[in-house]
Amino acid sequence: MLSNTTDATGLHQRVVSNTSPAPSKAAFERNYKVPEFTIKEIRDCIPAHCFERSGLRGLTHVAIDLIYLSLLFLAATQIDKVQNPLIRYLAWPVYWVLQGIVGTGIWILAHECGHQSFSTSKTLNNTVGWILHSALLVPYHSWRISHSKHHKATGHMTKDQVFVPKTRKQVGLPPLEHSETEEEAYGEHLDEEAPIVTLFWMLIYVLFGWPAYLFGNAKGQDYGRWTSHFHTWSPIFEARDFSDVILSDFGVLLTLGALVYASFQTSFLTVVKYYGIPYLFVNFWLIIITFLQHTDTKVPHYREGAWNFQRGALCTVDRSFGKFLDHMFHGIAHTHVAHHLFSQMPFYHAEEATYHLKKLLGEYYIYDDTPIAIACWRSFRECRFVEDEGDVVFFKK
Repeated sequence: MLSNTTDATGLHQRVVSNTSPAPSKAAFERNYKVPEFTIKEIRDCIPAHCFERSGLRGLTHVAIDLIYLSLLFLAATQIDKVQNPLIRYLAWPVYWVLQGIVGTGIWILAHECGHQSFSTSKTLNNTVGWILHSALLVPYHSWRISHSKHHKATGHMTKDQVFVPKTRKQVGLPPLEHSETEEEAYGEHLDEEAPIVTLFWMLIYVLFGWPAYLFGNAKGQDYGRWTSHFHTWSPIFEARDFSDVILSDFGVLLTLGALVYASFQTSFLTVVKYYGIPYLFVNFWLIIITFLQHTDTKVPHYREGAWNFQRGALCTVDRSFGKFLDHMFHGIAHTHVAHHLFSQMPFYHAEEATYHLKKLLGEYYIYDDTPIAIACWRSFRECRFVEDEGDVVFFKK
């Protein structure tokens, strides 16, 4: 169901709720009118100071997150000294969850660097971003390049880099004209998985989807051959990107070397406990956040005939993860529309910008207040393919 609500600020916004019956969804898609805003019109609604970047402010956020990380690490060194085994067994998961949250925040700050929104200095941005992302086994420049292409073509069926929907043909369904009626297109087309099977694949996806994307372009644009962020000849890159890809690989190798060295100095299990499991939690949050930002039955995808930058930038959903996580994740989830429209806007101004964007965008600003776990389950089950034809297409199941 799609409803217009008034939020706490008194602003009109479009709220996603996918509990409506199939005919309502069909009617929504038939009657959908693409947004006609110009990028200048959108930019002019945001105060100029929201685009101002401060290296000092950015570094302060990095320092705070590194303090959090260090304090948690130091606290974890005391866990195995506790005599009570029950407390030890409870304390380690608490450390893993909290350190994963902090690590995700650090990842997001490196992401800011890649967008050059961290400061006005490209050198500072790329230095900080390379260090932080390398420490998290992310090839900084390689991903920066592909992520820039994602922002330049968000929602484009053949040019977007990630969360590209499969088509009806790709999932092995007969053409739409074989259906008896248009409404039949909204029925159960793909065989329903048992809930336990869906849960299993969701778990695999949220834990390993991120490295699978980096290594093998999982959920990425189909280039017709193996694509990786670690190879200079990958179709993601151009010849001018060669040195950046090599530098990115070197950063990841440095971190892997440090982890191997640490495992010899301590033990493999120690490295897993202090780094490996929090790393999996970082993967978990990255996939959850980005999957929900771009995967919903009410979010359109465009083919060449209908796509433009601002339409594509609006193909994303804002949602809150709660005040604590919104703070730790530097607002990346509940201000993502603003971020996609203006990726060089620093995150600490994005909330104010979102306030003004709501006024202008009206129903084209999408906010989903569904609980996170339910939203993940819903999107995973219902966003399975789009039609083979049409300039504007929506997910179906």
